[in-house]
Amino acid sequence: MPTNKIGSKKGLGRGFDALLPRDFDTTILLDPSDRIQKIKISLINPNTEQPRRNFEEESLRQLANSIKQYGVLQPIIVASQDDKYVIIAGERRWRAAAIAKLDTIPAIVKSLEELEKLEISLVENVQRVDLSALEQAASIEKLRLNFNMTYDMIAKRLGKAVSTINNIARLLQLPKEAQAALQERKITEGHARQLLAIKDSPEKQHQLLRLIIKNNWSVRQAERFVTALKAASPDTKSADVQKRIKSETTETKLIGKQIKAPVSIRRTARGGKVEISFVSEKDLERVLELLLSLK
Repeated sequence: MPTNKIGSKKGLGRGFDALLPRDFDTTILLDPSDRIQKIKISLINPNTEQPRRNFEEESLRQLANSIKQYGVLQPIIVASQDDKYVIIAGERRWRAAAIAKLDTIPAIVKSLEELEKLEISLVENVQRVDLSALEQAASIEKLRLNFNMTYDMIAKRLGKAVSTINNIARLLQLPKEAQAALQERKITEGHARQLLAIKDSPEKQHQLLRLIIKNNWSVRQAERFVTALKAASPDTKSADVQKRIKSETTETKLIGKQIKAPVSIRRTARGGKVEISFVSEKDLERVLELLLSLK
């Protein structure tokens, strides 16, 4: 049974591309000393621990057609096992090559010992304290997609809760402008989670991002925006949503006039609050005395 211990070289540097280049096969697992071999497709088996189980048939057919025309442009990575080979990376290419009725496929052969060392090296790199949240997310996704690891496996390797790994990985679902804002520290991970809570509404995401940056909103204020948005009806306009966060009505204005202090309604997921603002401790004492005197 092949292990799924795979990873990368040390000294990958900072930044997404330096840490985990998109050109996975040739820059992470391929040394200058490695040789690309042509291996019979019949001698190659998929990794039984591969987390990906479903391969979309139409997508495979399209890739097979491309392979018929151009060939396999990027070698797969395999580990030797007895007289056969186990796929480490590139199962989709292998399946498409079989559909294209190729006899052989270009491959780079690694030993299981090499792959174990590579995985350890990569995991150590992911745990570096100088990585940003997005760099961690990119690293985790590369481990999951290219190294046959589930989030549960990654969490165990990194000594973190699965929920933590999932939350970090989800940051890659942010729109590009939000990722840039997070990378530039214009927003925090807390803000990012609120943006992800409305990922099905790109326009609202953009609006919330703009409000966070323009008004220097706290995570709590962003959460109130999201709560109000979800509580609003589908045809509620954006301006109405903002009013639901903290709004004044005819009644609150009348009350405010009576107690000589601003009064507003703040909507929440479970109802809301009536808030009275004050400018100082002395002003608070005045308002409290006035309220207590009411019958």
